[in-house]
Amino acid sequence: MKIYYKTSAEIEKIRVVSRIVSDILDVLEDCCHVGVSTFELNEIAEHELKKSNALSAFLGYSSPPYPAVLCTSINDVVVHGVPRRDHVLMDGDIIGLDFGAFFGGFCGDSARTIVVGNASEQARKLVWAARESLHLGISKAVPGARLQDIGWAIQSFVEPIGFSVVRKFVGHGIGRAMHEDPQVPNYGEPNKGLRLKVGLVLAIEPMVNAGTSEVDVLDDGWTAVTRDGKLSAHFEHTVAITENGPLILSGAYR
Repeated sequence: MKIYYKTSAEIEKIRVVSRIVSDILDVLEDCCHVGVSTFELNEIAEHELKKSNALSAFLGYSSPPYPAVLCTSINDVVVHGVPRRDHVLMDGDIIGLDFGAFFGGFCGDSARTIVVGNASEQARKLVWAARESLHLGISKAVPGARLQDIGWAIQSFVEPIGFSVVRKFVGHGIGRAMHEDPQVPNYGEPNKGLRLKVGLVLAIEPMVNAGTSEVDVLDDGWTAVTRDGKLSAHFEHTVAITENGPLILSGAYR
């Protein structure tokens, strides 16, 4: 495992690209209305990327190559939902928007789940729980803490209120590459794992399911769905560990 600790100047560069990501997610969130297709959302993201002179972190990534600049995960899709013309938002849906970009040699990555129209009470509670768990995890990203303190903060909040934490997918270090060491699980035991130090930058991203934590990946090689067909919500911020505690680089608390 190779850990890359960033200088203050490098953290500032990650902040710049992370704010580009956050600003584009703001635009996309405003477009999440009934009748809009995920293909249209991807086109908007592409347009905003070009305006920002940034490059997609997702398009062409891995194998099979990811075919879009945006991940659009509706209802029981946990992560990595591929935009499609025939995936149209309906009243009561929830949609996870996951987006990453490169600018100035560094990467930013962020995600949020949006409620479309009149969603159920359970859907709204799930989205709230996932958002709150992210910020509980971020609160543990301080010098001297342990890596699993982050996951434990998420898990110990989510599970007692009846939801589950996905284990197949985790957060990660981020910097010159989108995925760097260390992996950042959304579960764990307190006071276990890597000792956190100033200069570490992490993408912390809980994925919270209404039912089982088990997921399956569809035949496209990307789309991950809950095994029981129940809802899932996903939030992510790029966070730097500083002498003054965690610094959210990808926007304000949301």
